[in-house]
Formats: sequence, structure tokens, C-alpha cells
Amino acid sequence: MVSNKSLFPSLAAPSTYFDRKYKGTRQDFFNALAVSATLYVGNLSFYTTEEQILALFGKCGPVKRIIMGLDRLKRTPCGFCFVEYFHHKDALKCVQFINGTKLDDRAIRTDIDPGFVNERQYGRGKSGGQVRDEYRKEYDAGRGGWGAQDFSQFEAMQEQRLAKQEETYNSSGAGIPTGARDDFYQASRNLTAKREDDDDADGYVDEFGRHRPNPRFRP
Repeated sequence: MVSNKSLFPSLAAPSTYFDRKYKGTRQDFFNALAVSATLYVGNLSFYTTEEQILALFGKCGPVKRIIMGLDRLKRTPCGFCFVEYFHHKDALKCVQFINGTKLDDRAIRTDIDPGFVNERQYGRGKSGGQVRDEYRKEYDAGRGGWGAQDFSQFEAMQEQRLAKQEETYNSSGAGIPTGARDDFYQASRNLTAKREDDDDADGYVDEFGRHRPNPRFRP
């Protein structure tokens, strides 16, 4: 006798993720998933546009609306969004065919969501963005560079190093040596420039003071 049970799980099945901030019981949450036409989309580049998302997700069915995820403090895109379809079947189709697809050179993640409610468009991290970007260790140009905590630590160490260096130079009475003067002031300018240019559409300055192009406008 041949079993009708598939050897492989359905790609259209939603994950078992449960949002602890959901206002309802766990059963209410999963009941909502069973009929929802809303998708959560993660791992987006900060530079991916609503138009790009519509072009890709519209291939699975008519899109009702797109809600871009925003940094809670800056009100700038922070790497996620919600996509609402008119029909549950189109959302399932999207999970099956678009989850893992590359958009702006990033493998995006899609999952059925119980439904968008106001305020969910904002990042939940302490720095205003997503929590995952608080603790990220690697440099990611598509998601704002260094993780928020790592860059804050880097800035603090850089400021301490420059302050100690300046104190040493001043205590000697001779001032900053000629050979080190340019490097010292360039490091100070780089630290200031990094703060000012984080959202510069023309690019950004990395931790070594080098200008990098905005990945949104890569050739």
C-alpha cells in the first residue's frame, strides 16, 4: 500500500514562529495564520524600494498594499516589510516560490503573518532598527554597515584612543609630531564624517576612512 503522505514538507507551509508581542493567545495567532493574506518579508537591503518589492511579489498575485519597515527613531527603511495580498492562496504561493529569492543581491525571507497592525512597521531594537542588527558582528553595507552595538563600541574606542593620543602629545609640550599630525586630524575627521554620512545617498565612509559607494546605485 502506497502512503499519500509526502516525503518532503510543503514549501508553502508557514513557519512555527510565534510573535510574543501578539495581542492574543498562541492558538489565536495560528488561527489567524491559517487565513491570513499578509506576509512578513525579512533580510531586505535598506536600499530596496517599494517599487522593487511590488515588481517581485506581484508575480504571485495582486498586491493590496506594502508597508515598509522603518527605523523607529530615524523613520528610514530598516530591512523588512509587510506585503498584503487580497487572497490567502497568493500569500502561500509567495512563501513557496519567493522565499529565498535574491532581491538586491540578498536572499530574502518570507513568512505568513497574522496581519499588520499599526506600530508594527517600526524596528524593535534599542537603536531604532531591527534587533538582529543590534548584535550583528559582520559588516553589511546593505544594512547600514556595522551592527549598532559594535559600531558604538568602535566609536567609543576610537574617541578614547584619540583623546589619549592628544593628551600624550600635549603633555610632552612639543605638540603633535609633524609626521603624525595629518594622520591624527584625518582620524578625527573620519570619525565625524562617519556620523554625518551614514545616510548619504552618494555613499558612506568605512571604519578606515575610505569612501564606499551606496550599494543602491552600484554599477
